[in-house]
Amino acid sequence: MENFYYITVKLVTAMVGLWLITKLLGKKEISQLTAFDFVSSLMLSEIVGNTLYDKDVTLSELLYALLLWAAMSLFLEKLVQFIPGLSKYLNGRADIIINQGKIDFRAMKRNNLDFDQLHTLLREQNIFTVREVAFAVFETNGNISVLKKSEVDSITKTDQELPEKSMSLPMVLVENGRIQTDRLARLGRTKPWLLDELKKNGFSRIQDVLYVEWSEHQGMYVQKKE
Repeated sequence: MENFYYITVKLVTAMVGLWLITKLLGKKEISQLTAFDFVSSLMLSEIVGNTLYDKDVTLSELLYALLLWAAMSLFLEKLVQFIPGLSKYLNGRADIIINQGKIDFRAMKRNNLDFDQLHTLLREQNIFTVREVAFAVFETNGNISVLKKSEVDSITKTDQELPEKSMSLPMVLVENGRIQTDRLARLGRTKPWLLDELKKNGFSRIQDVLYVEWSEHQGMYVQKKE
């Protein structure tokens, strides 16, 4: 019975302590957490989890650990306010992934992004083709912010009273000079067809191509390696 009492007291103390720390440091949605916020939440869970069932850790030691972590976190947040340059080391910084409609492959590598992850982030913004994007910023919380090209964002088929056409998803056929043969097969196309289409767009070598996207309605979108 004593063990149950001890666990209950520790758990209630931890819950109150975590609530106070959250109020002190400010509430954020999960999608808004930076890398430092994520590490901080993991540390807090470890502090509580490791001390909850350990009889050798007293209640006062648990309180001390929570207060010390809260003080350290608050100190770092205040320090960043006085020295803004520290923010990029603690939280990282936003990076432009698509600039003036062009994919910045070096920025993708800096942020450990591949093309599949980029397309997933774009689809979460209801964007299914790179050709619609003017700028895309990879935020410190792992989300992406997108500014569409003006011709895409300003005029719609409804505005022009144009008839609706059947839609199809664009297909990425080349990523960083590598032909995606499985996707070509799904389209019912061949490698010679792709190379011929690239020649029509002024590319004689696949190694010079960073990105190729194919749409049945809009044709081929090609970006050269920088």
